[in-house]
Amino acid sequence: MFPDKKTILFLDEIHRFNKAQQDFLLPYVEKGTILLIGATTENPSFEINSALLSRSRVFTLNQLEESDILEVINRALEHSQGFQNKIKVSEENKKLIANLANGDARNALNILEITSSFLEPNNQEITKEIIQNSVQKFLKYDKNGEEHYNIISALHKSMRDSDPDAAAYWTMRMVEAGEDPKYIIRRLIRFASEDIGNADPQALQVAIAAKQAIEFLGYPECNTALVQTATYLATAKKSNAVYKAVLSTKKEIKETGNIPVPLHLRNAETKLMDDLGYGKGYQYAHDFKDAKVDQEHLPEGMNNKKFYEE
Repeated sequence: MFPDKKTILFLDEIHRFNKAQQDFLLPYVEKGTILLIGATTENPSFEINSALLSRSRVFTLNQLEESDILEVINRALEHSQGFQNKIKVSEENKKLIANLANGDARNALNILEITSSFLEPNNQEITKEIIQNSVQKFLKYDKNGEEHYNIISALHKSMRDSDPDAAAYWTMRMVEAGEDPKYIIRRLIRFASEDIGNADPQALQVAIAAKQAIEFLGYPECNTALVQTATYLATAKKSNAVYKAVLSTKKEIKETGNIPVPLHLRNAETKLMDDLGYGKGYQYAHDFKDAKVDQEHLPEGMNNKKFYEE
């Protein structure tokens, strides 16, 4: 009806649209038929199709500051459509509610409503005990989204930097948010090889033992095993020699392909293989001092290549 006018399409919680639904919007966005505005609480890098995202401008709305949340609380307590000054909350407890709200004004108002429902008729003051006993902290943690990766990254880097306090904190952030302990221990086991390796071989054993403890105990008892492991890994000596060896050998294999195994390293399982020279010239290490023998073990053309360096 109005060909010279664009249609503005606002989609709240756009991340809830599946791939096919998002793909449907793409040609209309490209043609300019619609001006798409999408709102989401998730990281668009994970939730929005790359084609649609590349044609969009992303604006990040940050969490409210404590001062903003406190203003919301005060208005709710004083406003005629709110609590009309009928309940009391100390400044200290207002800050506690603001902290529990995790930067979300709606959370703060929900906390006020929940805690006020526990008040006695003759006592209209919300105390610290009422808040702590009636409200579960709103921990921001999306198991498949950005905060999931942010926190595991923080844990990994804290351990790498040998900070046991931060390692304990980030481990418990995941535990308190309900992360699967098997996921946490998988990352710790990986760290034991990637960032510690042979600098402290005991680290991998500690992580594997924690895996067994987790499977045996489950939550909440296994939380100490997780923190014990994370702090051990944080305080252990560090080496990324194993990780670098993985990367360099992987690169070499990709570039050189299936180079044949040298004949002297092959087992002659049959007479034909023996006739072909399998195993010929192989030097048995235990026939030499300290079980060390000077012979080539890499494929032809890789002489003196270094993959593992301590």
